[in-house]
Parts: sequence; C-alpha cells; structure tokens
Amino acid sequence: MGSLAPIPPPKEALALVNPNDLLNLFKSQQKYLNFFFQNLDLSQTLAFTQTLLNAQGTIFLTGVGKSGFVAQKISQTLVSLGIRSGFLSPVDALHGDIGILSSTDLLIFFSKSGNTEELLRLVPCAKAKGAFLISVTSSESNLLVNVCDLNVHLPLERELCPFDLAPVTSTAIQMVFGDTVAIALMGAKNLSREEYAANHPAGRIGKSLIFKVKDVMKKQNELPVCKEGDLIMDQLVELTSKGCGCLLVIDDDYHLIGTFTDGDLRRTLKASGEGIFRLTVGEMCNR
Repeated sequence: MGSLAPIPPPKEALALVNPNDLLNLFKSQQKYLNFFFQNLDLSQTLAFTQTLLNAQGTIFLTGVGKSGFVAQKISQTLVSLGIRSGFLSPVDALHGDIGILSSTDLLIFFSKSGNTEELLRLVPCAKAKGAFLISVTSSESNLLVNVCDLNVHLPLERELCPFDLAPVTSTAIQMVFGDTVAIALMGAKNLSREEYAANHPAGRIGKSLIFKVKDVMKKQNELPVCKEGDLIMDQLVELTSKGCGCLLVIDDDYHLIGTFTDGDLRRTLKASGEGIFRLTVGEMCNR
C-alpha cells in the first residue's frame, strides 16, 4: 500500500501596511516635531550657536548609539562648511583618543537622557584637558546638565515608537537642531558659494564652480586627429584608441575641417562594403 503524499504547509499571508496607519504615523511625527519647534529655547540655542562661532579650537562632538551617529553627521556637516570639527568616540577617548583634545576645544555631548554612563565617564577627563563642555539633551533634569559649562534642552513630547522607547523622534530633532545651527554658522561666516564648492570638488557644485574647461579638456597629443586625405582604414587605430568616439579632421594649420565618428564608420562600411578601403576620411566626414 503506497504512502500518502505529504500535505504542503499552508502559505502564510503576506503582511500588509495599513495606509491609514502609515499616514497617521507621519501626522504624529509632524506633531512631535512641531512640539520641538514651538518649545525650543531660543536663548539657549543662540548661546550655543555663538559659542560655536567664536570657538578658537576644534569643535568635537560625541555621543553613544543613535545619538553618536547623529553627532558624527553634524560634525561632517561642519567640516563641509570649512569649520574645524571632529567626532570623538567616548569609548576610544578613554583609551588614548582624548589626547587630541586641548584647552581651546569644545566638546559637545549629544544624549537624549543626559545620563549615558560612557559620556559621564568622559566628562572629568575632558575637564582635565581644559575643554569647554556642552550638553545637548532632551530630559529636563539629568547628570550631564550639572557637569557641563553650557546646556541646551531639546524639547521632546515623546518618541513616535508605540512604546515610547525607540529613539526615532529624539534623533530627528537632534539632526534638525545640529544642521540648522550649522547653516546659521555658515551665514554668520559669510561663506560664499565658491568657498563651499572648494570643499566639494567632486560634487556637482564643485565641478561647476572650480573646474574650468582647460582642467578637463583633452590636450593636443590626446586628440584623435587626421588629415582629410588619409584613408579611413588607416585611421582605425586613431579612431578607437583615443576614446573620443570620433576623428577630428584638420588641415595643415590645425584648423578643424570636420568630424568622422564611429557611427559614420559603421554606416560607410554598410553602404560601401569593400569600397571603404579606397575612401578617404575627407570624402565621408561631417563638415
């Protein structure tokens, strides 16, 4: 008696995102961000921005976890504006990296709670180096506030997370705060478009403002040139080796007469067949 075929397991239904729930989440996040904007202490923010503007040394930022990633990003924004900045890992700092800190530097602590153990351990070491300490936190009362020279409170109604735990709103306001201050510094320093482009030579702005035609153009010995009396088949190497996709047909005074492209080569070969061996570039070039 044959065995019964195994019954395939039921297919699991794909989980779907409720569009209304998604829309409500975005509305809630907007509400929480508006709470931040409406309750941010401008006097604290101004003192913070002015301190960064007048910094004589390097502006270091530090943080743990998600706040650490935000601190790194803000530091990179400052650097892109020509402001001396860097990220100081609180763990690595206690194992030698704090040697980079000096008495003219600022050290900004980004922390939602302000009670992060790794940051608190860093405080006395940074104070011993003579650095000016700033806390940027979202808890009303915390340990960092009591040990830093300047404090900024980032108002947080709650996290978007349904458990009010995952740092998704607190990190958003940290990023908005830091990048907005960076642009305020950019304005106060009267950073020009050209100066900004100089810090982004590989970007679109940098390429459009820094590089001139002469910087990217091919020089004379790099050009695929030929004379109009040259046979087409004798110029194949010149056509393909210079990477331009065409031949520049010139006269004896190096004036441009016309062009002959690799597309012209294919069309000429199709139309003339073996006759292409007798044709000159000048007969088929685009004038």
